[in-house]
Amino acid sequence: MNRFAKLVNFELGRFMKIYLVLVAMTVVVQVAGVIVKANKYMSKANTAIYEEMLSRAEFIERYGQMGFMEVTRSLWFMGPIAICTAALIFYVFMIWYRDWFGKNTFIYRLLMLPTARLNVYMSKLIAIFLMVLGLVSVQLIILPLENSVLKWLVPTDFRSDMTVSQIINGNPLSILVPQTFTEFVLYYGAGFMALTIAFTAILFERSFKWKGIIAGIGYVAISVVLFIAPVLSMLLVGRDYLYTLEILGLEIVMGGIVTVMSIWVGNFLLNRKITV
Repeated sequence: MNRFAKLVNFELGRFMKIYLVLVAMTVVVQVAGVIVKANKYMSKANTAIYEEMLSRAEFIERYGQMGFMEVTRSLWFMGPIAICTAALIFYVFMIWYRDWFGKNTFIYRLLMLPTARLNVYMSKLIAIFLMVLGLVSVQLIILPLENSVLKWLVPTDFRSDMTVSQIINGNPLSILVPQTFTEFVLYYGAGFMALTIAFTAILFERSFKWKGIIAGIGYVAISVVLFIAPVLSMLLVGRDYLYTLEILGLEIVMGGIVTVMSIWVGNFLLNRKITV
């Protein structure tokens, strides 16, 4: 366990500089976005009130109050989230290929460590998963700060206040920040499963080269079909013979099977098909 923890810490450390840049970018750009959107709204209000001679009530009736949703639906807010998501998706592949194509083919040094090769696989998997949770945590921490900045810049009469919970539920953040434990298991369990599938597909490619690309694509297809098998079977039959909770339960079971299968196949490839 100590060796596994060291491997996880090692994988996190290798990406930490870029990771901190992503965190800083998210904080700076989103806070800047709140300031820009709030100032733009207040500039419009001042123009309407002092130049067009509208009363506050008339302005609000015509343009509405400023809410935090106007910020979350802007590129200022969603842009950094999209960049962080793209960066982590890219790193899912880079975390393996960097070891093969970097200096001195570092993967062989990793595989020669006095620890089970499964630990190498799992340490990379857990490192990516922790990075995702870390970025979500940062977003949760800065949301109240951003909300406070908006309240500071926009007077009470001109704004529609929202709680952090309302902000999350009102946009795609609800997927990243589940409101219940069941949603957390479903969303992040599906994400964890997708990671194991991607890792194993990469190992197919590394094990069999050009043939491995076809094998990897085939493995992804098989995994997806297995995962959606309960829903797919109902579509083929043409009728709903399962209740919603039964479908949900079967999907959780199938997701668990696909995850375990992916880890097992990945471990097999690391031990039997990739030689040092």
